[in-house]
Amino acid sequence: MKAALLTVAASAVLFAPATTAAAPATTAAATTAPTGSAPTGSAAATTVRCPTVPAPAVSRPPRPSPPPAVPEQRVVGGVGLATSGLVVPAGAGAPPAVTATSWLVADLDTGQVLGGCGPHEYGTPASVQKLLLAATMLPRLDPKQTVTVTAADMNIEPGSSAVGLVEGGRYTVETIWLGLLLNSGNEAANALARLGGGADGAAGGVRAMNEQAHRLGALQTHAVTPSGLDGKGQFTSAYDLALIARACFADPNFRRYALTEQAQIPAQPAQRIKGFQIQNENQLVYRYPGALGGKTGFTDLARHTYVGAAQRGGRRLVVTLLGAEPAPKRGWEQGAALLDWGFTLSRDAAVGRLVEPGELTATPSASPSALAAPRAPRPAAASGPVHAGSGWLWSVTALSGAGVLLLGGLLWRHRRRLP
Repeated sequence: MKAALLTVAASAVLFAPATTAAAPATTAAATTAPTGSAPTGSAAATTVRCPTVPAPAVSRPPRPSPPPAVPEQRVVGGVGLATSGLVVPAGAGAPPAVTATSWLVADLDTGQVLGGCGPHEYGTPASVQKLLLAATMLPRLDPKQTVTVTAADMNIEPGSSAVGLVEGGRYTVETIWLGLLLNSGNEAANALARLGGGADGAAGGVRAMNEQAHRLGALQTHAVTPSGLDGKGQFTSAYDLALIARACFADPNFRRYALTEQAQIPAQPAQRIKGFQIQNENQLVYRYPGALGGKTGFTDLARHTYVGAAQRGGRRLVVTLLGAEPAPKRGWEQGAALLDWGFTLSRDAAVGRLVEPGELTATPSASPSALAAPRAPRPAAASGPVHAGSGWLWSVTALSGAGVLLLGGLLWRHRRRLP
């Protein structure tokens, strides 16, 4: 009975583009299908190894055991994404070899997923988790408000990334955002989570981050710390990071902060601390034509993580990667190579899509016709990404209306179990 339920659930979300170019293709020798893979068409999905480049051996803590795979989550955005290996459009050139254990390239405006490696594989986020903090707190906080940094804000892991805020210092919220996004300040993350967390402070902020992740459709993401410092049970995926990044780049303040090259942290006379300047640590901003910004991340456990976006020829693409090593290329350089690859693909090439905010948390009683209807376009890119474009017409290939309703029920019950 359980197997039958999973088969119907997978069939109910076979979102396929109208063009054959968007169908996923295997580009290398296939191996046995991974556990949890959903069928594609009449044949079972196969795992194609991702192009990788050897990286130097490093000493690091044991990787944490990820949560059990949930089949419904692995097909979010399209059944072709339910693979631990490579998924690219039919006829596409091979993507560049990278050291990242998983990655994804998507269109920020249409939501088309252009390709990926293990898009729904669990990974440890490190500081790219600060993007989830931004997606959650930017709408809540007044950037012009002046706030005081507390002792609790300064409680970060010794030696970890900090921007240089001081206890008792008074800063505008915008200055703290710049410290977070340019210098990855962990004390800045604590302060922003506290300020937006209500009566429960930073703990309330983390809870709001998890609620926001679920609203965005990032069902494989669970935050334990606001900064991305490692915490037990803290995971995300390359697909989820793309959803989160899309929400961030829809915010005009985030777009401005992400492209800021340098900022001034003001002096704190009461603490006898002089002002100083900080620079954007994301080298994509300086070295990639059309860069829109993004976020770097690193911990010994997560290794290097990266999210970056750029525009070219009227297209805005985002790349996300997890578990990378910095040699022979650094994380941002691997991201840049994947962006270059994405820009070579035709505008209608895709292997899936980024779900819309609230789409997966809609009432499970929605009719099959409502679930299958094309999504309404978003406002123009100046105020947020546009979903529709370039002949991207999605349709549900459900076995029956009952199958769609069954999937809605499964997702609804799973949502209620999430922390």
